[in-house]
Amino acid sequence: MEITDIQFRQLYPTGRLRALVSVTFDHTFAVHDIKIIDGPDRLFLAMPSRRMPDGRYRDIVHPVGPAMRQELEQRILGEYQQEMSGYMQNRA
Repeated sequence: MEITDIQFRQLYPTGRLRALVSVTFDHTFAVHDIKIIDGPDRLFLAMPSRRMPDGRYRDIVHPVGPAMRQELEQRILGEYQQEMSGYMQNRA
């Protein structure tokens, strides 16, 4: 499965939530509302989730193995860094 498109729906230059992202796979399957979170040590991805009746959150979609999670993080966070450098230059 190949990542064929990454769209940043919303950018937040401050706070823990940094961006909302949509990713398309093989030009045929899209996943919306992936969050880029500024964690204590690094940026990371949070998959779309739903709140359960017991108050916990459960992912709606997620990578099944570490290789796909790593590929998603590398591609999305790499493009996020590029997007933010352009965003900050336009604000200056």
